[in-house]
Amino acid sequence: MTYLTVGEENSAPIELYYEDHGTGRPVVLIHGYPLNGHSWEKQERVLLAAGYRVITYDRRGFGASSQPSVGYDYDTFAADLKALIDHLDLRDAVLCGFSMGTGEVTRYLGTYGSERIRKAVLLGALPPFLLKTADNPEGVDQSVFDGIKAAVIADRPAYFKDFLDNFYNVDVYSGTRISEQAWLSSFIVAVGASPQAAHDCVDTWLTDFRADLAEIDVPTLLVHGTDDRILPYAATASRLPGLIKDLTFVAVDGGPHNIAWTHPEEVNRALLDFLAD
Repeated sequence: MTYLTVGEENSAPIELYYEDHGTGRPVVLIHGYPLNGHSWEKQERVLLAAGYRVITYDRRGFGASSQPSVGYDYDTFAADLKALIDHLDLRDAVLCGFSMGTGEVTRYLGTYGSERIRKAVLLGALPPFLLKTADNPEGVDQSVFDGIKAAVIADRPAYFKDFLDNFYNVDVYSGTRISEQAWLSSFIVAVGASPQAAHDCVDTWLTDFRADLAEIDVPTLLVHGTDDRILPYAATASRLPGLIKDLTFVAVDGGPHNIAWTHPEEVNRALLDFLAD
């Protein structure tokens, strides 16, 4: 197992677990809440077969990475990503984020620029700005997120059960696009995450990425399910055309939040077509 130290809490190092496979142009896959890097298995396989180098890592607080009590904000998440890119000396790379991972992609490009980055992929996008405010009336009420944090505190496993049911639209796709065993695998990963991270990451969903989006100067692919219940299509993906200079948009009809698992044929086709020169 391979780790990179990205900080310290008291006397303990904060380490990111990562995997680096294959050769060719590097593609960095950044997972969503509350999963880990292995959640990309249906994409990693086809990317490796197509001749790409594939790097996955677990966000701090999740998977096999350290579970500190600090650093759950997008400035830190983007700095962690930069540390990994610099450590591996990646160049001409593709950043591909799902859900919370789209925040890392957006904040990284907004903060550090595209010197090492060739293209970007946003899958189940969190940007531009999820919170309803006076200048963002399309957003979601603060009370919704307060309720989520209260639910995490009250009974985190029960919250994850409800979350994952909506993550996969289980009432629609159970037994066809999501098996009981695959759902259970996600649940096991979720409850193994840091309780602190499970709570604190909710506030990161309210990050305003609008200024970051204006700085993205690489070709970008957006893929989003039209029936996403976690990051609703109307509040997120439908608002991004016009905010990113060079955007290719693929809507997955009827797709839930985790279309990477439920609709891999459509996602992988769009991904491979976009990555090809």
